[in-house]
Amino acid sequence: MSSHGKTSLVLLLLSGLIHCSPLVTAAEKPAVAPVPDRDAQKLLQTAEAAFKQGQRVEAVLLADQAIAADPKDAKGYAMRGQFFETMGDHARAIADFNQVIQRDPKAAMIYQHRGTEHFKAGNFKQSVADFDKFLELVPAQAPQHWQRGISCYYAGMFEEGRKQFELHQTVNPRDVENAVWHFLCVARATSVTKARASLIPVTGDARVPMAEVQLLFAGKVKPEDVLKAAQAGEGSKERRNEQIFYAHLYLGLYYEALGDAAKAREHILRAATEFKSDHYMGDVARVHAAVLKAKGSGKAP
Repeated sequence: MSSHGKTSLVLLLLSGLIHCSPLVTAAEKPAVAPVPDRDAQKLLQTAEAAFKQGQRVEAVLLADQAIAADPKDAKGYAMRGQFFETMGDHARAIADFNQVIQRDPKAAMIYQHRGTEHFKAGNFKQSVADFDKFLELVPAQAPQHWQRGISCYYAGMFEEGRKQFELHQTVNPRDVENAVWHFLCVARATSVTKARASLIPVTGDARVPMAEVQLLFAGKVKPEDVLKAAQAGEGSKERRNEQIFYAHLYLGLYYEALGDAAKAREHILRAATEFKSDHYMGDVARVHAAVLKAKGSGKAP
């Protein structure tokens, strides 16, 4: 979704989270061996500092020690779960967030974190359930929660998705992506014709190639026009990659809505691999690619 549209929710979600350098593998040894300590809070402080410095394996080991020192405290599980979340280990992140919720059933942000992890793991209905619980505890965030709408789409809850994107439109009226996801939900619930008739009008989304994406779903330009716009002009390699990523992602979703499975697969896979992006919409592309591969192998959920 647009960076402007995501700001308020994402800032809420990421405040207090740990940012760090590129992923190290589990096979790497800690730079400094953790020192045994029975003070759980001190261990967690040291773990956080280590993670910020990119010492991820050491940080996890320190969090392990903190949990062993005080297994009834949810903080250790919450921190270790966030470590795993950042490292892309969805299963272990979910397991730790489960432990937090057992100890504190009203930990709203943990439901949010677990919801995003369930989505990335392909557990779409569980993702929606966690987002619903988060919004039950923090109802003021309901209009901001575009992530819930995307999870609804993948869970086959198209009417719920439609409502969520209409609600998000009230706080983010210049986001072409929101209009597109609304279209996708309506198309799956009814028809492409009805989706096109109810396409939310959006102007002012300056990101390339969002103007062309809006026109594509409105039936006013061709798919090649979207790619041409994404590839045109000058800019950094990273910026062009991002533009082409979005072009392929939304071309894939467009072809999926039209029932062209081959072209949908082609564009989704290119977005997920050749032009992959390290943000939530990049995760969406990777999740969608995984769904397509599972369908191809006969193992789709």
